[in-house]
Amino acid sequence: MFNIVLYQPEIPPNTGNIIRLCANTGCSLHLVHPLGFSLDEKSVHRAGMDYRELASVSQHRDLRAFHEAVKPGTVYAVSTRGERRYSDVQYHEHDTFLFGPETRGLPQSMLSDFDRDHILTIPMLPSSRSLNLANAVSVIVYEAWRQTDFDRLTDSYRTP
Repeated sequence: MFNIVLYQPEIPPNTGNIIRLCANTGCSLHLVHPLGFSLDEKSVHRAGMDYRELASVSQHRDLRAFHEAVKPGTVYAVSTRGERRYSDVQYHEHDTFLFGPETRGLPQSMLSDFDRDHILTIPMLPSSRSLNLANAVSVIVYEAWRQTDFDRLTDSYRTP
């Protein structure tokens, strides 16, 4: 399935909700330190409920450690500063989606390392600042999963 990378996440309930999303879609979640909270916090557990045991969650000391451990193929950065719409990409199983901290997004220095076709954005009204992180991750994951024909679902759950 897909890799979801949260770079220095700050808000525990967002991470809890994303853990739940990963448990329900088969995505692997990668948390890049430093985290703005402890995974033991009550708010992470409340949002993730009992899904933590059902999700693949890994922690990495930094982005380099993530790359060394996972050796991801295609990596897409997701940013409000991107120009390519997330819906204009043809996704493949094992693609990786990198999201920045809730209050500041991915640093420009990191975005500069990406080809502009690999910096994705989710369209919003011009007066909008950003989507909630868990909502943004959901939008991207479900579009990528839809494009791969909801791989990993049994035939009894497939829609016509």
